[in-house]
Amino acid sequence: MIKESIRKMFLISLFGLICCGILYSSPAFAQYWTPLPPYNTLWPLWSPALSPVDPVSGLPTPVVSALYPSTVLPVQPGLTWDPALSYPWLLYNTPVGMAYYDPVSGINPWPPSYLVGPSGPLPLTLPLDYSSLAPTDSSWLTTNVPLANTAFIAYLKPLVLPPATLPPLTTPPATIPPVSPAPWTPPVLLTASAILGL
Repeated sequence: MIKESIRKMFLISLFGLICCGILYSSPAFAQYWTPLPPYNTLWPLWSPALSPVDPVSGLPTPVVSALYPSTVLPVQPGLTWDPALSYPWLLYNTPVGMAYYDPVSGINPWPPSYLVGPSGPLPLTLPLDYSSLAPTDSSWLTTNVPLANTAFIAYLKPLVLPPATLPPLTTPPATIPPVSPAPWTPPVLLTASAILGL
């Protein structure tokens, strides 16, 4: 009798563990986003280009660990999101620090002003279910990534090319061959398909 009740308890416990495993491994509990310091904006774990799978853990790992203005993105654009907004920001490297693309206001220095207080960063308060919020809509990326990349190149050119109004450089002595500057090459930027992993 005791053996029978122990066996039933074991089977019920095992069944419960299996159900919990199935429930928590389902897409309803997938982790699509992770917050990054210091502003607590969300970084996409669903993008293979921005969060490649770590071969040791088997989990997507962001290509950056924080989003300070001085952070250098190994791939661009990066993507981060304040879930209070209906759209994310696309992030870019510039010689003066990181910049972000906002579909309303264009390219701006990172971070947005409302994330900075008099004493430093003002981290977002995230909803409890932030990790399972849906990934960015592919149609938003398909529409906005090309626009953002074009706007970024236009924003970047004056920062990297010398202004045309500067006086010409003095001619070097004849014994030193003149050196012409290398032509500017725009950075390689991810497409919407690359961000989506297509």
